[in-house]
Amino acid sequence: MFRVAETFDVLCSTAALRSTNVIMAMVCAVLFHDLLLCIRPGIGERKATTYAILVSLYPVHWFFSFLYYTDVASLAAVLAMYLFCLKKKFWISAMFGSFSILFRQTNVIWIIFFAANGAISYIQDLYPKDNVSHKSIEATHQSNKVVSSRDNKTTAQGLRRRQINSPISKKVVVSESSKLYNSLAEEVWDICLKLWNSKCEVLIAFAPFAFVMVAFVAFIIWNGGIVLGAKEAHVVSPHFAQFLYFGLVSAAALLPWHFTPSQILDLFHLSGKNKTCSFLAVSMGLGLSFIAVHFFSIAHPYLLADNRHYTFYIWRKVIQVNWMMKYMLIPLYVYSWFSILNILGKSQTRVWVLSFVLSVALVLVPAPLIEFRYYTIPFVILVLHFPVIGNGKLLALGLLYVAADLFTLMMFLFRPFHWEHEPGTQRFMW
Repeated sequence: MFRVAETFDVLCSTAALRSTNVIMAMVCAVLFHDLLLCIRPGIGERKATTYAILVSLYPVHWFFSFLYYTDVASLAAVLAMYLFCLKKKFWISAMFGSFSILFRQTNVIWIIFFAANGAISYIQDLYPKDNVSHKSIEATHQSNKVVSSRDNKTTAQGLRRRQINSPISKKVVVSESSKLYNSLAEEVWDICLKLWNSKCEVLIAFAPFAFVMVAFVAFIIWNGGIVLGAKEAHVVSPHFAQFLYFGLVSAAALLPWHFTPSQILDLFHLSGKNKTCSFLAVSMGLGLSFIAVHFFSIAHPYLLADNRHYTFYIWRKVIQVNWMMKYMLIPLYVYSWFSILNILGKSQTRVWVLSFVLSVALVLVPAPLIEFRYYTIPFVILVLHFPVIGNGKLLALGLLYVAADLFTLMMFLFRPFHWEHEPGTQRFMW
């Protein structure tokens, strides 16, 4: 009996519990690697491994890989759900989706996102003649071959032998199909018609996700809401500024994609094609961002009181340093989101981009507390769907991540402090 108790104590020790997240971080890297090969089959093993290492070094994700938080396991469950959804193994995907909800209830949004886009991909396969010509697919394969030749020529040459009904080739069909539509409304209408005409097949195939959703609704009714734990501290709030923060944080963390002369010129060139629409879009973006910042910037009591977190200092020393600063950041918010949409729009359908933006909003806007941990899942999805960049830029970004990781580690280990009103040692963290 005493031996059992001792074993239990060892398994539940701080070191043992924290080691579970180290293992889950490794699982995340493997899942990201496999997802990248599934989404971009021409990228090659070496490049996919490089990207997986880069994401593992992403400062927020890396830091919480060594603490007993649910975020790393949550990311692993969401990535596994996405991978099996792309492979058309919907029962397994739904199972991992249900696991992800156990870690973080807002992951139900990502279940809907992956299931919805999986259903769209599914019906596109049922109507292959309406999707993409054989010539378009061959052109895509040729472009993938050029990218992968630097890393893995064998993989690229094998692309030509892939069948159209393979999970990987289906992704190519979906991304290319956006070129067949002149507008978002036309694309949505076509998808709705196909879904209606194939409703029986779609309902049968995606029934596992429906079961998860029914169970989740039952949980909300039983629990009296989506929040577990301290419900009064996590009241659903219209925190629209959080949506803007995510755009800027993600763009800054993906610096080689967004803040480069080529990307800035690309956005200017795009705006020059239709100056009237571009002017209206920018004006609307600036106007809505101003409204979000002025009326819907929420300072949660935890944000103002907990000086362990870096967001405490970012809020006080940057956003609230003076009354003008929060408005001066608006152009950066707008640029970041326009850059994200521009990059995603080159490889994804309009419906995919719209559903991603709505999913990000549904996950982040109701959260009153500014937490960079909440940004990790949509950030990783962005990396998965952004274009491949050169090894030099990846190395430079990786070094920046390592520098941030070392800084946060040193601050955590060697700059402890104490609160007068509470015993124990406090440490700096994300």
